[in-house]
Amino acid sequence: MLVFSKHKLVFLSVPKTGTTAYQQALAPFASMIISDPPELKHAPVFRYNRFFRPALEKFIGEGLDVIAVMREPVDWLGSWYRYRKRPFMDGKPNSTAELSFDAFVEAYVTGKQPGFARVGSQSKFLEPQRNGTAATHVFRYEDPQALHGFLEERFGHAIATNKVNRSEPEPLDLRPQTLNVLRRKYAPDFELYESIEPNGKYAPVTVPSPVN
Repeated sequence: MLVFSKHKLVFLSVPKTGTTAYQQALAPFASMIISDPPELKHAPVFRYNRFFRPALEKFIGEGLDVIAVMREPVDWLGSWYRYRKRPFMDGKPNSTAELSFDAFVEAYVTGKQPGFARVGSQSKFLEPQRNGTAATHVFRYEDPQALHGFLEERFGHAIATNKVNRSEPEPLDLRPQTLNVLRRKYAPDFELYESIEPNGKYAPVTVPSPVN
């Protein structure tokens, strides 16, 4: 998570959406960089609302813009799958080296997820809180220029990011039935992603209890 007090801006770090690259690129402009532990670096809206927002509003002021990046849901799961397939995960319980992507997603949509498939969901990360706290803008990972334009206008400086921690690309094949179950059980993720406009406006969603 990044905080820009001068610009009254908070950048939430959704996992697997290029957060490390943005952290490196935007560090010179940030007044606060939360990079560790992961539970705070990747604080979702509910944690930001509970632990960070009260202090930030007290010392910076109300009216903070909160931005985030969201990745296409299947591609987002593919990033997790590839990440846990890398050699440094060999021999660890959460390694996906011996699994196909279809098997990984099948495990993800089960009622009781095994550890290797327990990665949360982007819509849950961005779920608005009862007091109205929510991301004010969400940008698509696949459209970095939209976010860059927003940031450059806000900061008055050009923004350039480098590729960081990217796994090797590979096909992410899913059987139609697996994709159908994923789209049904995680409909809020697809609805949220599809609602995002180039200017960062989007339709917030409330996440229901998982459908078994």
